[in-house]
Amino acid sequence: MRTQLEKYFQFEELDTSWHKELIAGLTTFVSMSYILFVNPSVLGAAGMDKGAVFTATALASAFGCLVMGILARYPIASAPALGINAFFAYTVVIGMKIPWQTALTGVFVASLIFILITVLKLREKIINAIPADLKFAISSGIGLFIAFIGLHDGGLIVANKSTVVGLGSLQTPSTWLTIFGLLITVILMIRKVPGAIFVGMFATAVLGIVTKMIPLPQGVISGAPSLAPTFGVAFKNIGQINTLQMWVVVLTFLLVTFFDTAGTLVGLAQQAGFMKDNKMPRVGKALAADSSAMFVGSILGTSPVGAYVESSAGIAVGGRSGMTAVFTGLFFVLGMFFSPLLSVVTSQVTAPALIIVGVLMASSLTKIDWAHLEIAVPSFLIVIGMPLTYSISDGMALGLITYPIFMIAAKRGKEVSAVMYALAVIFVGFLWILNVGH
Repeated sequence: MRTQLEKYFQFEELDTSWHKELIAGLTTFVSMSYILFVNPSVLGAAGMDKGAVFTATALASAFGCLVMGILARYPIASAPALGINAFFAYTVVIGMKIPWQTALTGVFVASLIFILITVLKLREKIINAIPADLKFAISSGIGLFIAFIGLHDGGLIVANKSTVVGLGSLQTPSTWLTIFGLLITVILMIRKVPGAIFVGMFATAVLGIVTKMIPLPQGVISGAPSLAPTFGVAFKNIGQINTLQMWVVVLTFLLVTFFDTAGTLVGLAQQAGFMKDNKMPRVGKALAADSSAMFVGSILGTSPVGAYVESSAGIAVGGRSGMTAVFTGLFFVLGMFFSPLLSVVTSQVTAPALIIVGVLMASSLTKIDWAHLEIAVPSFLIVIGMPLTYSISDGMALGLITYPIFMIAAKRGKEVSAVMYALAVIFVGFLWILNVGH
């Protein structure tokens, strides 16, 4: 049985092992486990039951990871996406005064459309049509984006009214926890210590507990809260999706998830070395796994589910097969019952891993054709746009809208595919819809 699984997940071809995949899955889980606590807090602000959202988040994430790992065989994990959950709670429910039950139905309808365009292979055609240079830019941009998240989460970069952002206070003890984690992890990587990123996170957590910057967990095991308050609610309000305002909400859920996921999949595939002839193998299965996770998540009772950039942490420690995602999914299931232990995984513990992964992903910058402005400028807009707009999809929009314009200016318009021209128009509409939504 074990040998058959190794053949199915291509262990030999991918030069991986059970040990590598387990450590990678655990690293990915630890890097993204914060969503188990952040999502209930965000959606709780919209009036949803926090306990039910906790369980829905764990189960939807587990489902997404398992399907991605088993069906598409990629080391890419899924969970309710940050950003779109805030749009759900603060813009749709609180701002537009739409009941959370109706907003959840909006996610359900968007997921059905998502599945339809996946079956029709429209998403696959779009991803394959993006030029190689822009794919490298997307990968690099995601690297800068998650490094920025890590620097902010760790307290090294903070908001500043005078300069937008600035250096965090070195008088804050928890910031030194991040600095320790960053230094020890990089040293371990330079010394080529196996699983250096995970070891670094473990060492940082231990130091935090010893210095009392991270409190000891209140317990070890706890029961999973009931799903009853949110399960199946999305079915009961289909009739409420009957206004222009609600269709704008549905389209926003659809488009943000669509382009965030597309960018994340491309970036992670580039990082792991999966791209072949500018195409992502089994991309159709990866997209099917992603859209089905969004569908299941809406039924369980959570905001849109999508591929997570934190999967890059698992890839960085050697995860290459779908078993990485399978292990991550299993850890999400266990996480429901060991939630007290997750409290030691603070943002200062995961921040160094995100910063280092950002460094690794930024290596794709060397593969972009910087000699030609018609390619360099759209690529740069993608790379710089993702961290500065705090959005993968917005960063992609800046580059994919300008790419055909500059290619025409360079008299290379015939090299631009019809799909890329269509994408430019779609992204203009996408930004307009986002503006209307906000």
